[in-house]
Amino acid sequence: MTNIVQDWTELLLDAIRLTKPGPPMVARSIAIVYTCIYDAWAAYDSVANLTRTDFAATAPGNAANVATSVHFAAYRALVDQYPKAKNALDAKMTLLGLSISDTTLSVSSPVGVGNKAAKQVLTFRQTDGANEAGNYADTSGYMPVNNPIRPFFATTEDIPFPDRWQPLTYLDDDNRPATPSYIGAHWGEVTPFALTSSSQFRPVPPQLITSQGFLEQARHVIDVQANLTPKQKVMAEYWADGPRSELPPGHWLILATFVVERDRLNLAETIKLFFALSNAVFDASIATWEAKRFYDYCRPITAIRYLFRGKTIKAWGGAGKGVINMPGELWRPFQVDNFPTPPFSEYVSGHSTFSMAAATVLKAYTGSDEFGYFYMQRKPLAADPHEEVLGILLSWNTFRDAALDAGESRIYGGIHFYEGNVSGLELGKKVGANAFEKARAYWTGTV
Repeated sequence: MTNIVQDWTELLLDAIRLTKPGPPMVARSIAIVYTCIYDAWAAYDSVANLTRTDFAATAPGNAANVATSVHFAAYRALVDQYPKAKNALDAKMTLLGLSISDTTLSVSSPVGVGNKAAKQVLTFRQTDGANEAGNYADTSGYMPVNNPIRPFFATTEDIPFPDRWQPLTYLDDDNRPATPSYIGAHWGEVTPFALTSSSQFRPVPPQLITSQGFLEQARHVIDVQANLTPKQKVMAEYWADGPRSELPPGHWLILATFVVERDRLNLAETIKLFFALSNAVFDASIATWEAKRFYDYCRPITAIRYLFRGKTIKAWGGAGKGVINMPGELWRPFQVDNFPTPPFSEYVSGHSTFSMAAATVLKAYTGSDEFGYFYMQRKPLAADPHEEVLGILLSWNTFRDAALDAGESRIYGGIHFYEGNVSGLELGKKVGANAFEKARAYWTGTV
């Protein structure tokens, strides 16, 4: 029975990779999918509360009926969130012998239970502030205060607000100049799962441009980049989760699937774990993007090019060039050419917040921080194929270790400062604990 959730998780991950959404949008969509699944299961449980209007299934609560309800809830949610993946989702239902044309909402039918559970959640989320109907376009009127710079040309132009976010112009996948706009500027306005407000756990401000700390954090990133080990480069790319990947929220679904198999969780246990995990990651997206928008803080590429313009520094020179002496106005992060830095502000790190929120839930749910996951590099690096990295092994004894490495990897990649990482980790811990308690209140019937 456990494979029901795992199978739909694989389809969800494939859908994410196909559609190229932004991290906060992925966090929301996975929370929607697993909340629909949870509500379909909870309708049969004598204790658990549904997240929307409570209803009780009158269909017999046998394993086959529960499975059918979960299948329909997962299918309806995924087709709604990822219509481009409909063919694969339809094929899955056909393989299961289930008719997608059955749209009954009758709770006397397992099909109706799944359909109704999904319909309630999807209807609620249509007006949650995400602007899904508008393809998640910004509804807040955000405008960057700095003009774009081009990462592969020296920054000689004036940067009027060097401590604020700055767009970048670079060549996209089709080798055409592109200047991505800020992703998710309005995300702090989205209705959360457990947060009382998007600013509930807002972190303290980042380093002021007038402080010594502003200079020191830039120097730290320069030093780290100039001394990257092959293992650190592997860490940077393993956790990067950029476009055409499952993105950070999806990455933690993969890790959670390992835990399901390791601990041999049954269907109900798996559903509750993914319900708590996905909503913690969703709340993490809201809290993170609220802080990003509130502080509108610069990325390292802006700060370093501003502070070290006209000075010679040691830095990574690009694929196959190693560390070289270069003018500060040419500094670049250890990233692929077609995605040099994500298009949203730095403070706080989304990777750090997502990861610690997920790690906090996994520890709370399993009752232990023990993890035991590992990864071996089997292909050349995307940013630097010349680096000898094949066979490098990464491993994590605890969930916390994995979250710490995920956060640290963004400094190795040159796209976050130290404080953006540690503040994100602390934010993720608070958000994760808060979301887990809310999720547990649902399945124990105490909401």
